[in-house]
Order: sequence, then C-alpha cells, then structure tokens
Amino acid sequence: MHPMVKPALRRAWRERQTVQFGITPAHAVVVGPVDTATGSFLDLLDGTRGLPLLREEARTMGLPDGKADALVDRLAAAGLLDDSTADGRAAEALRNRKVELDRLRADLASLSVTHREPGAAMDRLAARRTMRVQVRGAGRVGAAVASALSGAGVGRVDVLDSGVAEAWDVAPGGLPAESVGERRDVAARHLVRRSAPSRSGRSASGAGGAETEAAEDPSTGGRQAERPERADERAARASVGGGAGLSLVIVAPRDGLAAYAPDPASAERWIATGTPHLYAGVVEATGVVGPLVLPGGTACAGCLTEERVGREPGWPLMLAQWRSGRRASVTPACDLGLATTVAGLTAAHALSFLDGELPASTGARWEITLPLLDWRSERIVPHPACPCGAAGEAEGEGMTVPRAAHDTMVR
Repeated sequence: MHPMVKPALRRAWRERQTVQFGITPAHAVVVGPVDTATGSFLDLLDGTRGLPLLREEARTMGLPDGKADALVDRLAAAGLLDDSTADGRAAEALRNRKVELDRLRADLASLSVTHREPGAAMDRLAARRTMRVQVRGAGRVGAAVASALSGAGVGRVDVLDSGVAEAWDVAPGGLPAESVGERRDVAARHLVRRSAPSRSGRSASGAGGAETEAAEDPSTGGRQAERPERADERAARASVGGGAGLSLVIVAPRDGLAAYAPDPASAERWIATGTPHLYAGVVEATGVVGPLVLPGGTACAGCLTEERVGREPGWPLMLAQWRSGRRASVTPACDLGLATTVAGLTAAHALSFLDGELPASTGARWEITLPLLDWRSERIVPHPACPCGAAGEAEGEGMTVPRAAHDTMVR
C-alpha cells in the first residue's frame, strides 16, 4: 500500500492543531490534535511511499515507533486515504489506458470522496467497464442518459428505439443536429461511441470496453460509416425484451407517459429475470426519475399501478385512452432544460447503483414540474395485490443483493 491523502478533499487548518479535510458537511472530516511533526508527516502521504519508507521518515521526524501505522490506520478509517497502487487486474488494466483514465480522472476523484476504503474508487471505476446497461428510448432524455453513462466509463451501453430522429429529438449531450432523419438506434450508437472515454471510441455494443476504429466514408462527407452489425448485436436486438446479462435497464421513452405510468406487462421479463430497471422521462413539462426497481425487493410498475387504482378507480380507463390516442403528430412537451436535468439525475442514480449504492430513487419516484421546479419525492410501497412478490419482503429486505447474474457492485 502507498497511502495518499485524498487530493479531492481540500485541506484547511481550523486552528493550529486541528485540520479539516473537505468542505461540504456530507464529506468533511476534522482531525486533531495534530502537532508539528504529525502535520509534517501528513505531507508525506502523497502516494509515492510505501509503509516501510513512511516508518523510517516518521522516525527521523521524531515520531515514536508505531505512530506512522497508527496515523495511517486512523486516516484510513476516517475515509481520508487512498491507495495509489490499489491492485486488481481490472484496476491495473485501466491504469494502462492513459487516454481513457485521463478522461475519467474527475469521476475517479468523485468516487474517492464517496467511497471511503483505500483503492475503492479505482476498483469501482474499473468495474464500470465490465457492465452492460440498456437504455430504452433515444429522445432528449434517453440519448443524453446513454451518452453520460458511456462517458462515465460504463463498458457497454445499448440504446433501443424505433423510427428516425426528428428535429425536436436534438439536444446538447444527446443526438446532434446531423442525426435528424437517421435511424434513432444508429444515431444513438454513434453518440455512445463518441462519448466513450477513449481516443478512438468504444463501440456501443462492444463488450468489456473493447475499442473499435470507425472508418471514414468519403461518400458521407467525412462522417463515420456505420460498421456491419455483429452477431452478438443481432442477438441482442432479437431479444430486446429480456434482461439476461444486463446490469441495469433504463426506461426513458420519448413519450414520457410510459415512464410516468409504466405498463406492468412491459416489465414482466425483467421481473422474471431479476433485472434491475429504472424509469425516467418528461411528460407534459413534468420530469420523473424513478422508481429504481429491484425485482422482489422493491415496488415495481405493477405496484405503482395498483396503488394508483386504489386512489383513483377511473385511472385504468383514462390510461387506456392516453395510450391508444393518436399521438404520432403531437410534439411532446419536453423542455430542453428539464430534459437535461432529468437525464443528468437519471445517469447519476444509475451510476450510484452500478457503483454499489442504493440511490434515493430505489423504491421511490422523484418529480419536478415547470415552471417552479420544486423537487418532490414519493415513496412507492410494494402492493400485496401485485404478483412481483416485493410485498412479501420485510421493508428493506432483498434490496441490497441483486441476483448474481447482474454485474453491479452492490453487496
């Protein structure tokens, strides 16, 4: 171990013998009393020295035997230390990809703040490269979510949608203007590849973070030509309803009604395979994030429907009309600022889950409505009439252990 005081936590002396690491109350730690020799020793914790050398230098500073180890243990327990040589094949492989790692250094710094154990940040960042996320929807919300996840280092991001991109699908961070008229799934695949933290770009459907070079096609004015679809991609497209091998499914439809009032039938396969899934979208100037459904452990789309029908018996009749109405010619009320906000929060919740946490959208939904933009949260309780089985669990039970088939860091 080469201990290093986490550089992402800024240091300030509160007074002569008390030092604070970090600014915000969520992550700040106060250490004291700190005498002059100990303060000098803290400056040596920069990741360039192993423990044997630190012990020697501590003795030359006049610190008693055992003091160096005690300080390192104390700072590590407080979540203030990282390990610049954290081992593990995945972490080592990421270190060897300098271009990719440089793009992800801000993410690595953030993970070092939120995960206390030395080396945990690099481990989690490396683990993202092994994960596969499916985003269902390539509108203003879905495309931006896919781009953010790819840019944050998720190894495989598949985007599913139909039709061709319209002018109102275009958004900064999402589909570019030149994608108008292009198939949405193809445009999204280009976007994911461009967003990946590697020089040549990682394929949207490339497993394990493999990089691919996209050929220049002179006939398209220098635009990247779409490579032929591989056999594994054809298989993925053929089984778009399934969840096998997926770390997470994000349901972010262009018509936000399917996120605000999701159809339980569309989630049956995910419930059956234990695939975690997160709903997000914008409908009529209202943004929604959640619920994040952990099958068998938290409330699902069926629970949400049962609860709404219990409060509003006419809900199924209205919902049937909204779903079957002629929507093809109606431009969605999807404000760009609101869509970008929802996409960013959705990506953050998804990454939190993939990194091993249970974000606030787990079994809950967050809503924000224009023009006042006040956030509201609603806890969604598992419903006994829903066949998903979550109502049979004690509260919180089954939430922290997604099934082994899904490569998240939750444990």
